[in-house]
Amino acid sequence: MNAANMPGRPASSNLVDRAGRGLKSLYAAFARIPESAIQLLARVSLAVTFWASGQTKIEGLVLDPIGWNIELGWPRLSGSALDLFQTEYRLPLLPPELAAPLAAVAEHLFPLLLLVGLGTRVSAAALLGMTLVIQLFVYPSAYATHGLWAALFLYLMARGPGAISFDRWLHRHYAS
Repeated sequence: MNAANMPGRPASSNLVDRAGRGLKSLYAAFARIPESAIQLLARVSLAVTFWASGQTKIEGLVLDPIGWNIELGWPRLSGSALDLFQTEYRLPLLPPELAAPLAAVAEHLFPLLLLVGLGTRVSAAALLGMTLVIQLFVYPSAYATHGLWAALFLYLMARGPGAISFDRWLHRHYAS
């Protein structure tokens, strides 16, 4: 006779034991999720988000990973980007004529580096800084979205890009 069927022990105790074992199995399955898969998903998701934002600031080159639209050409800052920085964003300390092209370059360079996993920690730190500026000065009510981005950037900064990255390849081939 097992302990659950002993006289005096409530039948609900057996249900609690089974639920506990089920949760333990579920948590063990969660623990087997490869960290590199999480890191790759974080890198790709953040890269696509910031790349798409950068694409709204330029014209002449369209590389849309969401709509699969490609138009090759020489990229240049769009007039609407400068207008956006003059009217809606209005960052302190940076004139719109400087902020708009800096943002356009950052939103293309750092996502590309994140995507391939090259200079991942530095790229994540740069985009985290950009996220903080957006949160503090541009869209302070969007803290839920920015908090998610910040958590992923901090994770990448702390844990690195994972196995599927140029950073890992470089480390394996050139570390002493």
